[in-house]
Amino acid sequence: MTNEPERTVLYEEHKRLGAMLIDFHGWEMPVRYTSIPEEHQQVRERAGLFDLCHMGRLDISGPQAETWIQGLITNDILSMQPGDARYTLFCNDSGTILDDAIVYKLEETFLLVVNASNTGKIIDWMESRRQGLEAKLTDLTRSHAMIAIQGPEAFACATHLLEASEIAWDQLGYYQITPARYESEPVLAARTGYTGEDGLELYISAEAGVQLWRELLETGGQRTGPIGLGARDTLRLEAGMPLYGNDIDETTDPYCAGLGFAVKLDKEAPFPGKERLQEIKDAGPGQKLCGFIVQSRRIARSGMEIFSGTDRVGRITSGAPSPTVQQPIAMGYLDLPYLELLADGQAPEPEVDVRGKREKLKLEHLPFFSRKRKKTV
Repeated sequence: MTNEPERTVLYEEHKRLGAMLIDFHGWEMPVRYTSIPEEHQQVRERAGLFDLCHMGRLDISGPQAETWIQGLITNDILSMQPGDARYTLFCNDSGTILDDAIVYKLEETFLLVVNASNTGKIIDWMESRRQGLEAKLTDLTRSHAMIAIQGPEAFACATHLLEASEIAWDQLGYYQITPARYESEPVLAARTGYTGEDGLELYISAEAGVQLWRELLETGGQRTGPIGLGARDTLRLEAGMPLYGNDIDETTDPYCAGLGFAVKLDKEAPFPGKERLQEIKDAGPGQKLCGFIVQSRRIARSGMEIFSGTDRVGRITSGAPSPTVQQPIAMGYLDLPYLELLADGQAPEPEVDVRGKREKLKLEHLPFFSRKRKKTV
């Protein structure tokens, strides 16, 4: 007998809007409302609203909260000021990735946002390594809503409904968080996201989150629309953002995934995998996460193998049609020795095996899309 998937506080809203719902890591979530390309373009051109209530949200409090977190993550939080956000990784003792996360420093506590598929794992892992520190972890995943609004008009659509508490909205920078209010309800508004666009991720009580969701859609008119997991995936892929379980997992290290910027080996606090990560950095990773444009209309899907002539040289980890590039795009790992030969012109160009037929791949620098340049590849 299988367990029924959990439902977010916005489940009835998704049904009312006619969403197609699927089981996503134990949560019944909308994969689309209209079509994936239409929702994708809604975000690229105007603003889109995302239910992220399935994501793990962990409040870390207590006099030694900072010490606890600092000794578990790869990044360095000692230089963070209240209102700062930082991308980080949890690694195991082998230097491979348990999860990627964002840590927010608030006035008195820290907020950690982790992947839905890893929430229980990370909670158990953190608690097993608390080592008597005077700190407390509180799981906010079910008591609070998490809503993202993303796109060129998203910031204006959201701040129209929110009252800033500490700083003016035009002073809130990228990767910063601030307290705000929605009517009488406290909100945390973070200028972060997973689409390559500007916008906010909003943290609010579950009950008020339903009202905020409705009002964001109603007041936004044609500028805003609900967005499902399908478009969320194509948006993050165009933005070159790795997805845990596809592009990174417990078999990949930060350096091969291009996430070495989030590893601070020079910080004083030891953290799991630190010694092994130093070895990997010194020796160099054996693979590299690369971007590809498929030179046909066929889609390179996760798990498909990449060849150079008769040699297997890598694998695809994510792939989808790109509404912006207007060709299939993908990310995947290539062996470093092959990349060196390819750069010297001593190896054939890569090809992906799509159900028994080879399709040519063009290597492309990540990301495929950046809002700073707003143009296709």
